[in-house]
Amino acid sequence: MSNLADSSLPTRPAIAWVGLGIMGSPMSENLIKAGYSVTGFTLEQDKLDRLTAAGGTAAGSIAEAVKDADVIITMVPASPQVEAIAYGEAGILANARQGALIVDMSSITPQTSVDLAKNAAEKGIRVLDAPVSGGEAGAIEAVLSIMVGGEQADFDAALPILQALGKTIVLCGPHGSGQTVKAANQLIVAVNIQACAEAVVFLEKSGVNLTAALDVLNGGLAGSTVLTRKKDNFLNRDFKPGFRIDLHHKDMGIVTDAARNVGAALPVGAVVAQLVASLRAQGDGGLDHSALLRAVERLSGSQV
Repeated sequence: MSNLADSSLPTRPAIAWVGLGIMGSPMSENLIKAGYSVTGFTLEQDKLDRLTAAGGTAAGSIAEAVKDADVIITMVPASPQVEAIAYGEAGILANARQGALIVDMSSITPQTSVDLAKNAAEKGIRVLDAPVSGGEAGAIEAVLSIMVGGEQADFDAALPILQALGKTIVLCGPHGSGQTVKAANQLIVAVNIQACAEAVVFLEKSGVNLTAALDVLNGGLAGSTVLTRKKDNFLNRDFKPGFRIDLHHKDMGIVTDAARNVGAALPVGAVVAQLVASLRAQGDGGLDHSALLRAVERLSGSQV
């Protein structure tokens, strides 16, 4: 009798996770906590050890990770890495089973997502692009904003999984739409951080109590999630990466290129893209994007 009862319960999809970095590790762990079976692959052994310690299974290759998976989630730095793990004999498309669903949560160019969906469809594999916003803290707390591109039916199938990872989950349109919205997100975040950084330097040079000033600013129209999340980074000059300048530099390239393609002017975004690029050129690429403060300090004559 119990067997019959058990067999009537819906079975959770088996999940493969490729890419266990700053974002991927806590996200995969949240799926394990939610009761999913997760088999992971990444290039760093210590990250695989972390996954197994959390109750997941480490795979020795992409092929091994994806062969029995119903859903394959990828979280890697940029378009070249997505292409490297997706294509070729050792890649996802050659080794995933027909009918599997790929949910690519990397932040890449919209065109890369469109191409991946097209190539996967030829092999009977479904794809969603589902980049995220919220940074490391959002990943750990499972409160990410997830912007999705793809088919409604695939979105509906993936939704319970995405709900274990984030709070705001929206299907934005066809393949590539999630990446387009993510590019807009990164534009807003970079400009917001830059404005906050300029305000911090202005306030400090004016001799104002910075902690008090940021508290009152964050309670009014100038308040933002960016200021809430990054306030301590500014106050403590703590630029340990939650989201690296290197990655935001990549994202600003995506948004400026995509905007050019559709004929949208980004005058402020273009300036901030150059400030991000200059910070990277000065050797700060590995720091958190709140380190835009360092660029403003340099421009204001401070020794950084």
